[in-house]
Amino acid sequence: MVRGIRGATTIATNTEQEISHASLELVRELINKNKIEPEQVAHVLFTVTSDVSAAFPAKVLREISGWSFVPVVCAQEIPVPGSLPLCIRVLMTVNTDESQENISHVYLKDAVKLRPDLALTKE
Repeated sequence: MVRGIRGATTIATNTEQEISHASLELVRELINKNKIEPEQVAHVLFTVTSDVSAAFPAKVLREISGWSFVPVVCAQEIPVPGSLPLCIRVLMTVNTDESQENISHVYLKDAVKLRPDLALTKE
């Protein structure tokens, strides 16, 4: 079965170091909570708000052993007025036998505001 696993985080400032740190923290949480192996992953899509431009968040997956062949891409979110600023989102498309209700979505920092219902999924 193919499932989407969502996550998001925010940064305080638009710097390469902050983008990299926050993105790595987010993907590690997604990987650990869902016990994801790179071979299960079809692709990973990162999106950022227009105020996140100092680095590519997808680049952090190359720092994780075994993830160098997983296709990744970055894109910019639609600039909706009033949307959460300095936000990095990720969508992993994964082959898994887990049911939708057993998928653990990860929302960190201010991104918890985006989907408080999903932020409370199983630990």
